[in-house]
Amino acid sequence: MKNMNKAILFASALFLSGCATTTGSNANDPLEGFNRTMFDFNDGLDRVALKPVATAYQKVLPSFVQTGVNNFFGNIGDVWTMVNNFLQGKIEQGLSDGMRVAFNSTIGFGGVLDIASEAGLPKHKEDFGQTLGKWGVGAGPYVVLPLFGPSTVRDTAALPVDWAGDAWAYVTPVDVRNVGAVVRLVDQRATALNATNLLEDIALDRYTFIRGAYLQRREGQVTDGVESTKPGNTKPIGPQSDATPSISSDTAVAVDTAVEPQVLETVEILVNEPVALM
Repeated sequence: MKNMNKAILFASALFLSGCATTTGSNANDPLEGFNRTMFDFNDGLDRVALKPVATAYQKVLPSFVQTGVNNFFGNIGDVWTMVNNFLQGKIEQGLSDGMRVAFNSTIGFGGVLDIASEAGLPKHKEDFGQTLGKWGVGAGPYVVLPLFGPSTVRDTAALPVDWAGDAWAYVTPVDVRNVGAVVRLVDQRATALNATNLLEDIALDRYTFIRGAYLQRREGQVTDGVESTKPGNTKPIGPQSDATPSISSDTAVAVDTAVEPQVLETVEILVNEPVALM
């Protein structure tokens, strides 16, 4: 699994180096030509492979089983979140994450039950890309990675560290680890099914919408919701806008208010789970 991840990252680097001269209409997306190609590739692969499997997974497995699977892998992810919170100097959140892991790993039967949330310990999501952002490393251009989906140059560089920090990567035997990795991927995709189905029905340029929403959400994660003071951040974003992406109520992209929360759920999943194919 690690070798496949490294191969994908290496292939992405080769593609990016070959597209370095591509010019896009958006200041945050100078590699738009390459990115749209990767977006279409990921979307096609998702439609013929991952989405059908995730749909069957959602229909066949009882909801409580799906919740247990999601909680189990979420508990494993909390370990790396704890480390990154400490690296970012957020000691209180790091301690809270440590208590979450302790509670859920014991009382929660290995994380299958999310006892910590019931006990008032909120779930956080931090990765090394966010840590680099906290340390002052700029996001760099928007990048769509093959298989992994939306990212930035900074977050792409952080991926090997995130892979190394994933506790599941050290599970033995290897067969169990690989099966678990597939189950986790399918579970992540199943979680996003309803929201992505709605997104597909909206009459807009999905690439542009996802790019804008992703970058906006990602910046919010790095800054912990503190509004950026960069010039132009308050400009609404439309399909041809070069403004910093915004998905506020005055956005130029028309999204029905009843649909928007579920679309934002999709964005949340895309940001939190880079292996989601979009």
